[in-house]
This record gives sequence, structure tokens and C-alpha cells, in this order.
Amino acid sequence: MNQIGFDKIMIKVKSYVRKNWGSPFILGFMLLLIAVAVSLSAGLSSLADTVAVYAYYALAAGVFLQLASFLKYRGKSDDEVAV
Repeated sequence: MNQIGFDKIMIKVKSYVRKNWGSPFILGFMLLLIAVAVSLSAGLSSLADTVAVYAYYALAAGVFLQLASFLKYRGKSDDEVAV
């Protein structure tokens, strides 16, 4: 992939995150959940419990932020949202 294609992708990602505030936290939740599964399969249940708690907090923050961004940008077109 060339630099121009990467720049276009990064612009789209930044635009998506600007409109969906909770998306990084929800992505973090999914990654932490994978870490929990790996920890459990390795027999590290205490680590898995701790990481699962952090995953829950990330999910709760992500859902709250998604709700806030939904309420803020409700009814606006993509042109109006762009900053």
C-alpha cells in the first residue's frame, strides 16, 4: 500500500472516530476479551479475571460515549458533522 492510500484510510478512520466517540473503547473491549480467552487457555485464571474487569469498564465507557455521540449527532448529515 502506498502513502496516498494510507493517508486516505487514516482520514476515514479519524472521521469515523470523530463521529463515534465510543468506538476506540469498544475495540479495546474486544481486544481485552481476546486476552481473557488466551489467559484462560493458558491457565492464568486470576489474570483473566482482572483483565475481564478492565474489559467490562472499557465496554461500559464505550457504550456511554456511543450514546452521547448518537444524541449529539442525531439527525445531522455527514457534511454537517465534519469539523
